Amino acid sequence: MADDLKTPLLDELEKGPWPSFVTDIKSCADKSEMCRDLLGQLEKSYEDKRGYWKHGGLVGVMGYGGGVIGRYSALPEEFPGVSHFHTVRVNQPSGWFYTTSALREILDIWEEHGSGLTNMHGSTGDMVLLGTRTEELEPIFRALTEKGWDLGGSGSDLRTPSCCVGPARCENACFDTLAVTYDLTKSYQDELHRPMFNYKYKIKASGCPNDCTAAIARSDMGLIGIWKDDIKVDQAKFAEFVDKGMDIQGAVVDLCPTSCISVDGKEITIDNSNCVKCMHCINRLPGALAVGDDKGFAVTLGAKAPIVEGALFGSVIIPFMKCEDNDFEELHDLIERIWEFWDEYGTARERIGEFIERISLATFLEGVGLEASPKMVKAPRDNPYIFYEEYYEEEGASASEE
Repeated sequence: MADDLKTPLLDELEKGPWPSFVTDIKSCADKSEMCRDLLGQLEKSYEDKRGYWKHGGLVGVMGYGGGVIGRYSALPEEFPGVSHFHTVRVNQPSGWFYTTSALREILDIWEEHGSGLTNMHGSTGDMVLLGTRTEELEPIFRALTEKGWDLGGSGSDLRTPSCCVGPARCENACFDTLAVTYDLTKSYQDELHRPMFNYKYKIKASGCPNDCTAAIARSDMGLIGIWKDDIKVDQAKFAEFVDKGMDIQGAVVDLCPTSCISVDGKEITIDNSNCVKCMHCINRLPGALAVGDDKGFAVTLGAKAPIVEGALFGSVIIPFMKCEDNDFEELHDLIERIWEFWDEYGTARERIGEFIERISLATFLEGVGLEASPKMVKAPRDNPYIFYEEYYEEEGASASEE
């Protein structure tokens, strides 16, 4: 980094055992005015205890409303290198599988037209290219598409679907996360690139309940792998864990949330009727325990971070769905019914979880054509004098018969 740029406050962030983003930016500062002024403005923000970024609103490329996040400096005269500092989202391959040549071609494009800084990856899933000027957006887009890449989602649209590595590298995967993510990305290109929703809509796919994409907390719709039959048990492999001296009682049995595991010597027994599929025992005893054979995924709805309203976890809306032979028609039908109802009755900047909270789950289920199920209950009711409509219908029928 050039010697005349002093950043004593940022230098503090380079101390300690952890890697620092400050070090990464400094490594680019000698060859990039944008990185140099980025450090200068950030140092001033720390000094003044205020941010100096202005959100740029809608900045895009021809035919695309999403994919570019506009951002401008509030101090363009003092830091001209970051007077424009737009972010470009690049649609990532399913499971984030890149070849080295693919990464090099993206980085070559970015060093030519942008700051050279990247975020691998953003919370939505895209590869994030940090910092470029408005006049460079069209050249970047052309260069990326010529190499077969596309922009991801941003704004009030379908955000780029993302997933874990799934069956490519994980023995716990209960469905093909890579296939469903590829299918949804291809099927909903219009919704992804041309913002038309009330607000953003994120879809994440996790192959098993370990939920490596954090879909339960960070996606409007989460697809989380699950199985319906029993956990598979290999007693011989379990005996090996016992012989090696593992504390089975403390590490596995006592930590089961529903106390459905018992051990007798070198034999383990699981009460599958009480198992909640938390994955803890399978994670601690790989090989001895494994997910079942009747596999599919649960669909959760409504997770979000605390932006407009408080943070929400996703709630189960479909306990079990199967996509045989990668036929995703049933999933498409569900997604489109949800979007249609949300579009009709939602308000601006209202995420799907907030929408359900406002109109009630019962109204939502009726609107999208789903039957209520006890598995959708988020918490036990505290009023015993609430009944299903069917109860009143049965009571009415009984009274008329009398």
